[in-house]
Amino acid sequence: MKIDREQKIVVIGGVAGGMSFAARARRLSAHAEIVVLERDKYVSYANCGLPYFVSGEIADRSSLLLQTPHSLRESLNLDVRIASEVMEIDRKGRRVKIRRLDNEESYWEGYDNLVLATGAVPHLPEIEGIDDPAVRTLRSVPDAEALRDIVAGQAKSAIVVGAGFIGVELAEALTAAGIRVDLVEMADQVLAGFDPEMARGVATELVANGVSLHLGCSLERIVRDGEQLQAHLSDKSVLRAHFINLNIGVIPESTLAKAIGLEINARGAVVVDSDFGTSDPHIFAIGDLAAVQNRDTGLLGSIPFAGPANRQGRALADLLFKNTTKKLSFSGTAIVKVFGTTAAMTGLSEKSASRVGVPFQKVYLHPGNHAGYYPGAEKMHIKLLFAPDTGRILGAQIVGGEGVDKRIDVLATAIQFGSTVEELADLELAYAPQFGSAKDPVNMAGMIASNLREGLVEYFYPEDFFGFDEETFVVDVRSRQEFAEQHLDQAINIPHTELIGRLAEIPIDRPVRLYCASGFRSYLAYRALRERGVTDLATLSGGIFTLRNHHVATKLLIEPEPEISTKRAS
Repeated sequence: MKIDREQKIVVIGGVAGGMSFAARARRLSAHAEIVVLERDKYVSYANCGLPYFVSGEIADRSSLLLQTPHSLRESLNLDVRIASEVMEIDRKGRRVKIRRLDNEESYWEGYDNLVLATGAVPHLPEIEGIDDPAVRTLRSVPDAEALRDIVAGQAKSAIVVGAGFIGVELAEALTAAGIRVDLVEMADQVLAGFDPEMARGVATELVANGVSLHLGCSLERIVRDGEQLQAHLSDKSVLRAHFINLNIGVIPESTLAKAIGLEINARGAVVVDSDFGTSDPHIFAIGDLAAVQNRDTGLLGSIPFAGPANRQGRALADLLFKNTTKKLSFSGTAIVKVFGTTAAMTGLSEKSASRVGVPFQKVYLHPGNHAGYYPGAEKMHIKLLFAPDTGRILGAQIVGGEGVDKRIDVLATAIQFGSTVEELADLELAYAPQFGSAKDPVNMAGMIASNLREGLVEYFYPEDFFGFDEETFVVDVRSRQEFAEQHLDQAINIPHTELIGRLAEIPIDRPVRLYCASGFRSYLAYRALRERGVTDLATLSGGIFTLRNHHVATKLLIEPEPEISTKRAS
């Protein structure tokens, strides 16, 4: 590619991807003419902070505004035009038609290269009542301002439709602001990108903090009822609230791209090559609009997160002004805080790996976030997926409190560099008792996965309980007290401290399945029984902690009957 450092570039869209490109382009060329067109009143704002502006945790709107047209002109000599909507693109003449929203005047602006960074827009279902002014979305600063005004008014209740990242964050924010919240989700779990057993802890946290969950049902119609709205759901229930917020997903804002005949995929994203080029050699697409490559599957899809959009903008600027190509791919690393719980993911989930046919093995573990002897240790729940043949890490999910962010970032880095579980076990990570353990949870995940790959252990999983028959000998190796409090229907109790003296009680010629609370004690029992000659042997990965979060848990776990009071009511 021949580099023209005085080229004129028009950028449509001025938030994460567009502004990242424009700023990097200016740093690489002092002579290029760079025009950024944004139809909103704001550019370069922190859209991930919008729920916390609604709740009042972020008090000042200016805290969300990272840059303004004035500051961008002063610092980078960028021509940023807000309230300027692109109405038409003339590919042959290489120009765009712009309408100024303040006075409705229109004009044409030419370009040498055009960058589409129009992002995504909320998906709105075609249902009755969707146009009521008390039905809102949350995607922009004006959206957040409108919601904050509603919260500051007379509203006491809200229905949040969609339990994705924004939905659960908004449910927390509204609850913090004193609003009663019903959270509706069409899937049978919150945070649909996570595997169900990992998302269950987030659902529990929502309910514990007063949010009413309605899973497995969709919004069918909205009816105005005086000062309130009625939300009619697919399960025939009717919810009432002062306002409704819709967060049922986003779709690429590809209206302009479709109008000029660019190649669009089935989900509405613009198809781009590895250099973000479209089917027009002078038009590029980045951010939520573009279909980019997944690192693990090779499939194309849009990733509606600010981090990938920023990196794409920078990479495109490097291409146009340095002729440097970066073969970016993405794993969808994300994190969310819901009250006192943090959930994070990177790479493939079990659901996504199964859907696209990627072979995997998995392990669960439940370590503390730091050394147990140091006060305040909190348990985190980790799920790790890896390739059976090579041990390459495919994905991870973590739910817990402090320290989740640190571990998911380590795992995301490991995925990006193609690391194996064996290499994960050997990572040298910072250790002090306030922050971790000598064997960090990340190391432990690698060690447990390595044991599985080396044949030192065989696991079974909660979903395997459906296949148990009467011949299977199930052993609970926890203490007698733990067994009395809760155990599996088919299990007998042999505490692992007594196992060596009671080996004769365990048959060699029958399938034997072991479990404990987290998987450690049952692993010790597994090794002892394997040495004794038991061949059809497996232990429950992650133990009871994993099972409790699985949908079969309520069917298989037996708890003692509650004591019946004989006291006469006064």
